[in-house]
Amino acid sequence: MIGPEETAIRRRPFMVAAIAATAAAILVICLVAWRGVAAGPEATPSPHATEYLPSISDLMIATIQPRHERLWQAEQGGNWEFAAYELGNLRGAFDRLGRAHPSEHDISFPDMITSVTEQPFKELNSAIQSKDGTAFAKAYADLTAACNSCHQALNHSVVEVRVPNRTSTSDLNTDTRN
Repeated sequence: MIGPEETAIRRRPFMVAAIAATAAAILVICLVAWRGVAAGPEATPSPHATEYLPSISDLMIATIQPRHERLWQAEQGGNWEFAAYELGNLRGAFDRLGRAHPSEHDISFPDMITSVTEQPFKELNSAIQSKDGTAFAKAYADLTAACNSCHQALNHSVVEVRVPNRTSTSDLNTDTRN
């Protein structure tokens, strides 16, 4: 027969294992809860995050200007395939800009964009397809002038875009002496 002391000794490993398992479970639950609290606002996006709409200026600087510059750089390097690619990107960026901002100063912004870019885009496409640097230079200058006419029409004449030159790849003229 087993006495009370032997029964207690046999149960002790089970009790230790049960206490250890319970402590481990509590530790895991605490760690998971702590990580969720530590993650804070990053854990779930703000409902306002999906409401952000970049301004016309943001989109011009982030999407239009770099493509305008790369289009010129591609032609300067004789990379007509990349020029065609960037012309497509530039058209798409203008399209997205017009969809994001359907009107500006009570004017249809997509219509305004189309009215000033349609002809230069056709001429640029033709120059790129025929690999004609002279025609490209004229069409690029026409597109640049069209951009500036739009800036002036929207009372942003301080934003003057130019054809980049060999010493500067930037198309933004920030030198007021010129």
